[in-house]
Amino acid sequence: MAGKKAAEGKKGSSPNVYKYFKIEGDKLTRGRKNCSRCGKGVFMSKHKDRNTCGKCGLTEFNQ
Repeated sequence: MAGKKAAEGKKGSSPNVYKYFKIEGDKLTRGRKNCSRCGKGVFMSKHKDRNTCGKCGLTEFNQ
């Protein structure tokens, strides 16, 4: 008897990425800060006291 393969999800961007942008009229604004090391397209996560890049690990503390 053949075993069943698990269904693989589609690779690509997560639907949560759309939460990082806001469209106001004809303008697109970014809701989160870009990483200064990685450049455009890599957003930093917001924490209570810091911003952290998930790609390179850069941490900026808020004062």
